[in-house]
Amino acid sequence: MGLQRRLVLLGLIAILSVGALFVPLWGTLRSPYVRSLATNAAHRTKAVQAGASDARLRGAYRFERGQWIYVHLEGPPARIGFQHGYLLAPEIADAFQAVKLIDMHDTQRDWEFFRKAAREMLWPKIDAEYQQELTGIVEGLTARGVAMDIDDLVALNAFEELPGYYVPWYNAQHKVAGAPRLTSPGNCSAFVATGRYTRGHGIVIAHNNWTSYIEGERWRVVFDIAPERGHRILMDGFPGVITSDDDFGVNSDGLMITETTITQFAGWDPNGKPEFARSRQALQYASTIDDYVRIMLDGNNGGYANDWLLGDNKTG
Repeated sequence: MGLQRRLVLLGLIAILSVGALFVPLWGTLRSPYVRSLATNAAHRTKAVQAGASDARLRGAYRFERGQWIYVHLEGPPARIGFQHGYLLAPEIADAFQAVKLIDMHDTQRDWEFFRKAAREMLWPKIDAEYQQELTGIVEGLTARGVAMDIDDLVALNAFEELPGYYVPWYNAQHKVAGAPRLTSPGNCSAFVATGRYTRGHGIVIAHNNWTSYIEGERWRVVFDIAPERGHRILMDGFPGVITSDDDFGVNSDGLMITETTITQFAGWDPNGKPEFARSRQALQYASTIDDYVRIMLDGNNGGYANDWLLGDNKTG
């Protein structure tokens, strides 16, 4: 009987111990914070399931291979944007936080400064086609539960323009006391060769990206874009950004492009078109090297100043 009593006593102690653990755990699980996490997760799951039948996703898809994310987007601008935002929502949300952190740290400006520049200076200069695509990205993000608005997205697209070009110009124009010393970056290395310099006399074009780890590890998207107008595009890119920005791409008319950034270039035209919009337009619509140059120079704002290396497979 003594042994049985001891076993019963140990059993009661074990039950009470588990119960003691369960009470605070149950309280935690019922807390408003944890319940909000569960609710948000449920909403995201429903959004993904609902999105699967959204007509705007027709023809779009993504897959991952060798640490690269391949996305195929097609259709009119708003639909391409929605597909972009929806299929890459987690990566865009992550990239946005990384860019936001770097921009604010390096420039000693709050994020509203960049939102204001995007809203008042950049957005009015963006062609309607790309305004529609950017708006579509925001709608795709919203469908996946990512809280970013159009000002956030435009500032993200200009992450190669605003911190190293606009902010130094702004500080000089307004004689900002104690402003950090900012210069445009010297990024990347590239070459293009043809004729007797290549085997088979075809074009060889190559590029490597010199950037920070925090941005570089996120620059791993391969965009395959089949727009309603213009040429189909294959390019590497950054989540949420409508141009390569790296830059490395080719279009279906045989035009191929890359660049290296001009070190310590200074200058900004607030009335010019954003570089991210011009470079996307050039790759989408240019059929010749001259076309590309013309589009890039039209409304040049001085942002993200690069030496461009171009090739045309039609002429070699």
